[in-house]
Amino acid sequence: MNWISFTALFFVLWWLVLFAILPFGVKTQEDDGDITLGTIPSAPRGPHMLRAVLWTTLVTAAIMAVLYVVTNVLGFGFDDIPRIVPDFK
Repeated sequence: MNWISFTALFFVLWWLVLFAILPFGVKTQEDDGDITLGTIPSAPRGPHMLRAVLWTTLVTAAIMAVLYVVTNVLGFGFDDIPRIVPDFK
């Protein structure tokens, strides 16, 4: 895997992980007991984007590290998938 495909895969995976991580740690206004007038009680209490971006980057880096080890260190590729996945016959 060259650096261009690695960067492209990191970018796509980062966005997927971001949308998976966004709901974690969100507190609603109703949970805090401080509802702003004119908003619904289930609205998020405050932004937590910096924390979400940091967690997203860390999780994506860990996934990419595992992918790097599997492909470059262990030498597995797409042609080896039948050897990795068990045969359910």
